[in-house]
Parts: sequence; structure tokens; C-alpha cells
Amino acid sequence: MSNKKLKIAVVGLRFGGEFPPIYRDHPDVESVTLCELNRDMLSEYARKFGFKNTCDNFDALCDSDVDAIHIVTGIPNHAELVIKALNSGKHVACTVPMATTIEDMYRIIEAQRASQKNYMMMETSIYTFQCLYVKSLIEEGKLGRIQYLRGTHFQDMEAWPDYWMGLPPFWYATHAVAPLLHLSDSWATRVMCLGSGVMRDELKERYGNPFPIEHAMMELNKPDLKAEITRSLFHTAIGYVEGFTVLGEKMSFEWDIEEEPPYIHTIKVKDGESVINSYGRGRDIAISRVTCPDRGDLLPESIRAYTRQHTILDPDNPHLSIKQGGGHHGSHPHMINEFVRSIIERRKPVVDEIAAARWTAVGVCSHISAMNNGKVIDVPSFD
Repeated sequence: MSNKKLKIAVVGLRFGGEFPPIYRDHPDVESVTLCELNRDMLSEYARKFGFKNTCDNFDALCDSDVDAIHIVTGIPNHAELVIKALNSGKHVACTVPMATTIEDMYRIIEAQRASQKNYMMMETSIYTFQCLYVKSLIEEGKLGRIQYLRGTHFQDMEAWPDYWMGLPPFWYATHAVAPLLHLSDSWATRVMCLGSGVMRDELKERYGNPFPIEHAMMELNKPDLKAEITRSLFHTAIGYVEGFTVLGEKMSFEWDIEEEPPYIHTIKVKDGESVINSYGRGRDIAISRVTCPDRGDLLPESIRAYTRQHTILDPDNPHLSIKQGGGHHGSHPHMINEFVRSIIERRKPVVDEIAAARWTAVGVCSHISAMNNGKVIDVPSFD
């Protein structure tokens, strides 16, 4: 496989339409096939962006000669489509979340092991400008020891597709969870979660979820480190946020407003010693805005521009990921490159089936805790 270019298929074009042009321009990709049930959308996208290979049947796609399938469909069918694709002998990438039950996560892990094909959960948040920047700070030792982590994901889901209505907030938690666990190289062992707020009756019917907001504390496999996450979906007047905070001994990073630059908090040092503030108590801490650099240098030259540019399906109603800059703060080409290169190099992707299950299970277990008045719930390690 190392000398072979890949045949890739992308399933689902409403949001998945961001990805085919990036695959097409990747130097290790031979061809891209589009798969979409909506035939009008399929033909229009193919015409507009110049794709010749199309398919409107997932089973037929699994029986085709493509090497890998990238699934970008609604949450309810992630597990079944992933398992079917793995069982057909395809490498699989899938948008978040991995699944909404622990049982389905184990089923995906079993299918991956049986097929020996790559599975990657396409988690955008660990490849954003912001997360890549903090990762570099950690690697350079600038933060010192990480002392605490906080993740937030606020989003209003009114008028979204029906399956979103009343969804437990933490069933879609990975954007808040992933940066924390990725940057600290850890996983959650136990969670304690409380729900908050009041939901109108019709939103409770589908999932039995009474909470518009859920807030959880995580115990990690590193006993000296803890983390918290907060997620909202309904009835809350707050703008869209996928933010995270990393509190370090020497420096801290704080990003909690989507469209504004993050903050860096740094202890001032003079002659090798921390500076006491003008009041004579406490150390002097400088707070400043920071612009996180574009890390296109980490990518093949042919897809670097996609950290900033995007594919516009509907110019009058662009997806939020486009408004954020490229795709989800520049993350899309990084995800694609990692998936493709992991196959070419015959290695696990960074967000493999175990990492995906650990990150997704945090939210599923947190909702179980919230439904049991904050009972502490063990999170499987999926070893």
C-alpha cells in the first residue's frame, strides 16, 4: 500500500461537501467518489465542483473498489455505517461522535480488529489553529506542568434536523473533551455530571433528556490532574463556542469566545525569579491576546491553502465551519492528511478506535451520571 495512491469515497455532502476537494488535491489520493442519497444534491455538487465518480447507494459503495470511506452523515447511523464499511474491508473515517452507546463503541472496536483496517474519528478540535498552538507550547515546555483543564461547547440547535431535538448535550461532547485529553495525553477514568436548566416538554420526548445544559468533572488516569467540561444545546442565550482552557504552572491558555483571539496568561520573570506585583502580594501575571499561527507547514503543499479556504455549497447560508476560517479553524486538511498518511504508512491514526471510544465515552457516561443525580460513573478504558 505504501507506493499506491488511494481511492477515497466521501459519504454525505451537506456538511461532507467540505472534504472532497481536499482529498482530490492530496498527493496520495488517486480518485474521489461522492456518495449522497439526495440525488439532486449529488448531481449538483458533482457538476459544480467537477467530480465524475458518484454513487447514491452505500451498500454498492462498500462493494466497490474504493480503499477508504469517509462518513459524514447524521449521528444516528454512524455506528451501523462504520461497521458495515469495516466489514467490507474498507478503511473508515467518520465524523463525531463515534457512537451514542458504549455497546456500539465496542462493536466498532471489534469490527476494526476483525478487519485490520484503519478507523479514525474525525475530531476537528485537536487540529484547530488554537489546539496546534497550545500543543507547541507544551512541547517547548512553556506552560510547565499542566494543573487543570476546562472545555466548553455551546450551540443553539433550534431548527436543526429532527434527530437533534432534545439530544442529550453530552452525547455530542467530543469537541469539548478532545483538546483536554489530547493535550494532556490522558484519558478519563471516572466522571460526575449534573444537568441544569429546564427543557420544554416536546424536547424531552425523543430521548427522555430533561437538560439543556450538562456540566461534568473528570478524573483522569493521571491522578494529579482533573478536568471539567460544559455543553449546552437548548434554551441558553450564549453564542457558539468551542473553547478550551489549559492552566499551567508557568503559562496558561484561555479561549472561550469563538470569534475572538485567545488569551495567554504568563508569570513575569526578572533575573530568573518571578516578579511580585505592585501590591506586594502575589506574582505579577501578564495577560495578552495571541494570534495562533496557521500550521500549513505541517501539510503537503498541495492542500495547505485549505486551512484558510473552503468549499461553499450555499453562499447565502455557509456552514459555521466555513465562517470560522477554512474548516473548523483550519482543521479539515490536517484531519484528511492524518487519515490518508496513516493508511499509506500502515500505522494507526492519532484518533484511532481506542482514542475515539475514550473521548466519546466521556460524554455518554456523563449523561448517565446526570440522569442519576450526579452519581460517579466509571469510564471504560477500552483496552
